[in-house]
Amino acid sequence: MQFALTMGAWEITMLIIAEVLLTLAVFSAIIALIVFSIRKPIRKHKTIDLLIFDKIKPGVNTVNNKIMLFITFLGKHQFLIPANLFLIFYFLLITKQNWFSIRVITIAISSLVLMLLLKQLFQRKRPLSPLLKAARGLSFPSGHAIMAVTFYGLLIYILQHIIVIDWLKYLLTALVIALIILIGFSRVYLRVHYASDVLGGFIIGLLWLLISLAILKWLEGYVSSL
Repeated sequence: MQFALTMGAWEITMLIIAEVLLTLAVFSAIIALIVFSIRKPIRKHKTIDLLIFDKIKPGVNTVNNKIMLFITFLGKHQFLIPANLFLIFYFLLITKQNWFSIRVITIAISSLVLMLLLKQLFQRKRPLSPLLKAARGLSFPSGHAIMAVTFYGLLIYILQHIIVIDWLKYLLTALVIALIILIGFSRVYLRVHYASDVLGGFIIGLLWLLISLAILKWLEGYVSSL
């Protein structure tokens, strides 16, 4: 029994490593093209980003500040780390759906690495006048946007597979999508990211999520056929 458990853990570990490496290899070429094609346009369109700040300014007030701070917290690592750990242990220990736990682990870790690498590639400074408190680090792409799409997007994927009631599935999916959009908007409202940072983060996060899920599904099918 202990030997079987050890083999199971080793197999899961190797699958995680294989998925991350394969996904990185496939995605690196796409990211290279994105970096070199939109690096200059991002700088040129800073005027649009500033215009969006001006459009949001009339809606800034104390109540909205509190709401946006709460929403942005749902995209922070202080919330996402416990949320990811909960999903991992829930699927691993309670429902015994190991492949869901593997998806959570690999997408959480790989999207974090991807976000950090891209920030270093673009080296874009954050807005100079944050609304409440300055954020550390670089601006493009928005880490909140990437992590919101990958985590909550994965949650949508899971909901599609475990909920059998159609209206409930659609309702929860709509609510999660709205939350993703609001998390991105909160970063612009708080003036710690430009709108282009958030839009870029959404696009990159969605591409990463789709490619990761496709590759992991292929790996799952391959292992099942052995």
